Amino acid sequence: MIRFLQPWWLLALLPVALVAGAYLWRQWRRRSHAVRFSNVALLQQLAPAGLGWRRHLAAAAFLLALVALATGMARPAVDREEPVERATVILAIDVSLSMEATDVAPTRLAAAQQAAIEFTDQLPESHNLGLVSFARTANVLVPAGSDRPAVIRGIQELTLAEATATGEAVFTSLEAIQQVPPDGADGPPPARILLLTDGYRTYGRTVEEAAAAASEANVPVSTVAFGTDDGVVDIGGQLYRVPVDREEMAFLAEATGGEFYEAASAAELAAVYEDMGSSIGHRTVPQEITQWYLAGALLLALAAGGLSLLWTPRLP
Repeated sequence: MIRFLQPWWLLALLPVALVAGAYLWRQWRRRSHAVRFSNVALLQQLAPAGLGWRRHLAAAAFLLALVALATGMARPAVDREEPVERATVILAIDVSLSMEATDVAPTRLAAAQQAAIEFTDQLPESHNLGLVSFARTANVLVPAGSDRPAVIRGIQELTLAEATATGEAVFTSLEAIQQVPPDGADGPPPARILLLTDGYRTYGRTVEEAAAAASEANVPVSTVAFGTDDGVVDIGGQLYRVPVDREEMAFLAEATGGEFYEAASAAELAAVYEDMGSSIGHRTVPQEITQWYLAGALLLALAAGGLSLLWTPRLP
């Protein structure tokens, strides 16, 4: 879709419209004057019938050339995608005991690990990637950087622990983003947190506090509610239901400008990571196409001149 980077220059179309109106008025005036004061038979001899409507082609091409020039001044552009440099992604994975549930085969944690490794492999190398795990506390296992093998090892070595500190996971991820080297650029890098959890927050700062902090830092948090409502886990010989907290995860994503996903299987989780990777990996930027408008104006002007010389002894 074409858009204009400086649309106020489209006002230049107004004088073009005035010129077109003047041409139409002149043609009407000439025809009216000729019919009123001239002999029709004599007019037919002086202006051969074979020319007809073709005498307007040169003027039409000339006016179209002016339109192309006027719209070209508004800097027309089309959107294209390009890789985002310095982008930083923090992958925050829930390792609470509920991730041992087998409603997602072989377990929620094992399925999450496999999908996270595939996501790591697919993410552009120009991106910084960090890993955070959270249960009762949140810890940076791998600082944001380009060391993909370290991230994969960290994912493979995830271990379960008690409680779920979802809010702390966001705060720790924000701190990890602040530690990314500037590499000569001004301001923080474009960043996003990808948070995967399967249960309700049971410890630490609230999700509302975390959402406010992420919004203030302008860091979207995309969330994945992973698992099914039928999940159960055996803790000390006692079975506990571990349903998914969709409502809170949807709130966190919406409040920070991220995306909310649901995944009830390893395949669905892999699809979520793939979608996240494609959205983080590129950004849409305008590509100016003014030169095409100028080229069109030149061709139309040449056509106008050629047609005018072909049928009349003058240029338009």
